[in-house]
Amino acid sequence: MLMNPRGFASDNNAGIHPAILDAIIQANTGHTLAYGDDPYTSKAKEILRRHFGEDSEAFFVVNGTGANVLGISAIAGSYQAVICAATAHIECDECGAPEKFTGCKLQTVASADGKIDPSMLAGSLLGVGFEHHVQPRVISISQATEMGTVYRIPEIKELAAFAHANNLLLHMDGARIANAAVSLNCSFREMTSDAGVDVLSFGGTKNGLQYGEAVIFLKPGLAENFKYIRKQGMQLISKMRFIGAQYIPYLEKEIWKSNAIHANRMAQLLREKVTGLPGVTITQSVEANGVFAIIPEKVIKPLQEKYFFYMWNEEKSEVRWMTSFDTREEDIEDFTETLKKLLRN
Repeated sequence: MLMNPRGFASDNNAGIHPAILDAIIQANTGHTLAYGDDPYTSKAKEILRRHFGEDSEAFFVVNGTGANVLGISAIAGSYQAVICAATAHIECDECGAPEKFTGCKLQTVASADGKIDPSMLAGSLLGVGFEHHVQPRVISISQATEMGTVYRIPEIKELAAFAHANNLLLHMDGARIANAAVSLNCSFREMTSDAGVDVLSFGGTKNGLQYGEAVIFLKPGLAENFKYIRKQGMQLISKMRFIGAQYIPYLEKEIWKSNAIHANRMAQLLREKVTGLPGVTITQSVEANGVFAIIPEKVIKPLQEKYFFYMWNEEKSEVRWMTSFDTREEDIEDFTETLKKLLRN
């Protein structure tokens, strides 16, 4: 039996939560209609509606990039622009898919902590109504951000108000939305529907699901024709029951919450253990399940050989350590002891 050590590279590297795996197995009985016309998908969508409001409408897709690309496709035209942080996943980690498949231009905003606010966006609104310029249409934010920080609810409301006052829509990439919710001690609805978000990419793969994200439209009318956009975008899954089956216990049994609480707590423990070590500097507030740090270059490769993680900024010798729902305290103890030994050499 192959045993893979728990590392700190990505919460994507963790396995499937046992209760989620059991739900998939339980759904693997008999025949049911395909393409989402099954009772599992129907029940999962109804549960999501309870979390996000009666006006919300959810559509399941395969992955986060698909959710982001298709969600934006539904609300923006090819002559329009999406404004996002320079570190946003849609800018850095989706291989140009948002621009290729939406036709939109991404307009990035520099941000030290991955968050943007209205004061940074004035330059993005130049040329409105001028036919020679791309027209701004969407502000996209990540919750939690790619820097491990979390937007507070008043910050989201401020961005939503700015967007709507300027005839824009607010999109949220919620790949780590569960980690953000437990960080803020709030419900999903409080930081999305109630805060003015228009379209949400709801992620669970980084938090114990096998696969399957949701595009959730939070305002009436925005989902018009999305079923065709999803099909044309190659994200309509035939055996969708195995996505819906995951979401039922994930939401009803609050697996999303317990998993995220644990992952966030492990990140705080890791931060505590490495703070004060010689040559180690924490570079971002630890608000979800990511720890960013500058460490001596000499220790990076030998440390990666035992506990793999990714470089974030090679020029600064900055690394990213991600914790997961199955990270153990002993993993962190051994990791930090290994780091201490390397620092002493």
